[in-house]
Amino acid sequence: MDFGYLAPYGLEWLNLLVRWLHIIAGIAWIGASFYFVWLDNSIRPPAPDSELAKKGVAGELWAVHGGGFYNPQKYLVAPGELPKELHWFKWEAYTTWLSGFALLVIVYYLNARAMMVDRSVADLSSAQAVGIGLGSLVVGWIVYDLLCRSPLGNRPLVFGVVIWLFLVASSWVLTQLLSGRAAYLHVGAMIGTMMVANVAMLIIPGQRKMVNAMLAGQKPDPVHGIKAKQRSVHNNYFTLPVLFIMISNHYAMTYNHPDAWVVLGAIMLAGVLIRHFFNLRHKGRIEWKYPAAGVAVLLVLSVLLAPNAPARVEAAPLASGEAARFAQVRTIMDQRCVSCHAAQPTQPGFAAPPAGVMLDSPELVSQHAARIYQQTVQLKAMPLANLTHMTDAERAQVGAWFEAGAHTGAGR
Repeated sequence: MDFGYLAPYGLEWLNLLVRWLHIIAGIAWIGASFYFVWLDNSIRPPAPDSELAKKGVAGELWAVHGGGFYNPQKYLVAPGELPKELHWFKWEAYTTWLSGFALLVIVYYLNARAMMVDRSVADLSSAQAVGIGLGSLVVGWIVYDLLCRSPLGNRPLVFGVVIWLFLVASSWVLTQLLSGRAAYLHVGAMIGTMMVANVAMLIIPGQRKMVNAMLAGQKPDPVHGIKAKQRSVHNNYFTLPVLFIMISNHYAMTYNHPDAWVVLGAIMLAGVLIRHFFNLRHKGRIEWKYPAAGVAVLLVLSVLLAPNAPARVEAAPLASGEAARFAQVRTIMDQRCVSCHAAQPTQPGFAAPPAGVMLDSPELVSQHAARIYQQTVQLKAMPLANLTHMTDAERAQVGAWFEAGAHTGAGR
């Protein structure tokens, strides 16, 4: 018996499980990053002649959580004696990246024709689109690492501006080659790759060298801690942009905009400004100008992204009577939308209707009228990559049907 028809269903389950793992691991990794940056910014140096200072403690703090008291201490370089148990923070990062890359393969690379290629942007083959996606991860890390090792790495503000400009430029390049949502996801994957490579290639190896020096009875070289701290701080500032990109595929108004790369650059900037406020706050500095600037960027962006009235395109004359007008739109839905948005999609690569939206009955078309209007007329985000070749005239017909009263229930 041929069970090939179950392949999309199996991929859907794999997507669910890997996405769940990705979220869990991401929470653990980002939570650890937030905690340790907070801890580093919140510790206070001990009194100069205290026992802690004599032990080489650079700072400490007291905290209460879950009914217990905690007293974390940070050493200038390392304690005089290596403890028997030493906890490492690495698997959260590795698991987040591995599960995220697996999602790229499952959702995008195995269905590149639908998820990555938009022939109105660039006429690519699936293999070319996947190659561009993979190449962006490699190039992103190489450029970022070289910038860190350059003199710019010692100038945090200038470095931050340069890496932001690099990410904005990368966004522009990817939006000229891939579909908007695939471009956004690959910018996020670039940043995620930078973050995990920081852990795997700088932070953990540096910590191992410090531990090995102590085991050999030598004094650890503090340069390893300095480099690790630099990359750890970078990871902290990357988190809010990455979190937005992780959810960006739900918001076509951003990635489907003609200047999607500008939109992404603005949102990344807002995230960094807001994150900077919290990092300063942990040091005891309250600088409201940073979150105010971040929120202002988002407010301005929300105004600029507000949809204009759809351009009027000559459509086929609307039939007279509500039932006849609805029949015209229902025909368009059947031809252009139902291959994906049905209880059992016929479009290759889809085991379930995207976002759970089904349009294979008159009742469901009327129920989702507002969403259909937004996605097909205002944003032109659907059909995905216009796989089914919906025409501007058909979009105009859908718009006329909605504006005639479909959203009030009168269109059926």
